[in-house]
Amino acid sequence: MPDTAQTTVNDLGPYWMPFTANRQFKAAPRMLVGAKDMHYTTDDGRQVLDGIAGMWCVNAGHGRREIIDAIKAQAERMDYATAFQMGHPGAFELASKLSNILPGDLNHVFFANSGSEAVDTALKIALAYHRANGEATRTRLIGRERGYHGVGFGGTAVGGISNNRKQFGTMLAGIDHLPHTHKLSEMAFSKGQPVWGTHLAEELERIVALHDASTIAAVIIEPMAGSTGVLVPPVGYLDRIRQICTKHGILLIFDEVITGFGRTGAAFGADRFGVQPDMMIMAKGLTNAAVPMSAVAASDAVHDTLMTGPENAIELFHGYTYSGHPLACAAGIATLDIYVRDGLFDRAAELAPYWEDALHSLKGAPHVIDIRNIGLVGAVEVASRDGAPGARTYDLFVQCFEEGLLVRQTGDTIALSPPLIIDKTQIDRMIDIIGTVLKRLD
Repeated sequence: MPDTAQTTVNDLGPYWMPFTANRQFKAAPRMLVGAKDMHYTTDDGRQVLDGIAGMWCVNAGHGRREIIDAIKAQAERMDYATAFQMGHPGAFELASKLSNILPGDLNHVFFANSGSEAVDTALKIALAYHRANGEATRTRLIGRERGYHGVGFGGTAVGGISNNRKQFGTMLAGIDHLPHTHKLSEMAFSKGQPVWGTHLAEELERIVALHDASTIAAVIIEPMAGSTGVLVPPVGYLDRIRQICTKHGILLIFDEVITGFGRTGAAFGADRFGVQPDMMIMAKGLTNAAVPMSAVAASDAVHDTLMTGPENAIELFHGYTYSGHPLACAAGIATLDIYVRDGLFDRAAELAPYWEDALHSLKGAPHVIDIRNIGLVGAVEVASRDGAPGARTYDLFVQCFEEGLLVRQTGDTIALSPPLIIDKTQIDRMIDIIGTVLKRLD
């Protein structure tokens, strides 16, 4: 018989938390009840400095009045509109604003609701593009080891973080993976882009030779691999990947869910590294995380290839009930206006050298074996405890929170990605807290 006992509003049992050790958390919960600018407020009234922009996403800081007002105004005017065979002005305005800041000819925007949905959208567009282009044999997708592309079946299949894959079987067929770009013995404590590792791009030529280019639809990579622990691309690596894709007629997809909207010190990672993809995936900072939303930007060539057949025919049989949701569009428009008005992308670039120096001042601190950075993102990798990978960084995460700083643990690495409104005093406080906690960890 099912348990029919009533639950209370503060019962922790019913909520199955994502990417969380649920039993561990519920034994000692960490509750956030408010947020403003650079800080969260906990349920016991403490102010916690947000060192990770929520989850790589609150780039303009918390509680922005302009975004709140835009959402409220849109909700009062129209709460929802279908995107199937209908439109509303906000979706077209947001797409236009995005096309104005996107690099190259990424002039066409398809909206979804999460990074995971946008990844699957981009993969499907790639397959549809080649079919429309008369190359239906191009069905293979190439990801990269240690890559993260969300949690849909497509994104998990092309992703390369083993713990995200091992519970779910073989996923999609026809997938291969490039090697990741990180080698501690050659790259430890690099500032910005490492000089070692460019040659790893040549592995794509090996994969093409193995499968033949006529079977490969797309390569999907993060310009900087974020969730796996901030793996910054070696100098020239992305350029070479682009060259090989162009040579063999393979679409290049950049997953910029993390690197988009100023995180690397430019509008997008494609701008920061000077490499043009055929499609770009966006989410997180698109709406400053105020309303879930994501997008895929496609080049003119990709888009126009699918705009064929009778004018009354649907060109792409794909979409979501909440594609281009009015509230999300309102949040996105207000967010992009803040980025431009406050010059937050330039601010990130200006703060990057100070951030780099502060972060690398932790070199030599107990347990630290590597530090990585680009723009306003960074990582501190610590040595594992024998037989307990991730345990020391979990303790570092918890103790930083107790000291008033929120960081993100990913394996044996602490990732840092503060809102772009951070100031130098707050950077110093972040580093002081991390350094203090490192000294007392066993």
